[in-house]
Amino acid sequence: MYAVIKTGGKQYRVIAGQKLKIEQIAADVGQQITLNEVLAVGTGEGLVVGTPLVSGASVVAKVLSQGRHDKVRIFKMRRRKHYQKRQGHRQNYTEIVIETVNA
Repeated sequence: MYAVIKTGGKQYRVIAGQKLKIEQIAADVGQQITLNEVLAVGTGEGLVVGTPLVSGASVVAKVLSQGRHDKVRIFKMRRRKHYQKRQGHRQNYTEIVIETVNA
C-alpha cells in the first residue's frame, strides 16, 4: 500500500518503512507525527484519488533527525560590468520514516 502526501509545498509517494527528508517540521526527535494531507492511496491495482484530499486517510511517521542540507552556492556575474555577487543557502530539513499508511 502506498500514498501520495503533500507537505511543505511538495508531494511525495511513500510506502511503509521508507526514509525521507521533508521540509522542516516543528517536532522533536523520536516523536510520532500524523500527516493528514493525503492526495491518493493505492492498494495493489486499485487507486483512490481525493478531491483534493482522501477523506479519512492519514500517514503516521516518526521523526529521525533534524538537520540542514549541503550548501548551495549562488554566483552571479555580468561580464565587462564589474559586477559579481556570491551567495549561499542551506535549507533545513526533517528526516522521517513512514510507519503506517491508513486508508
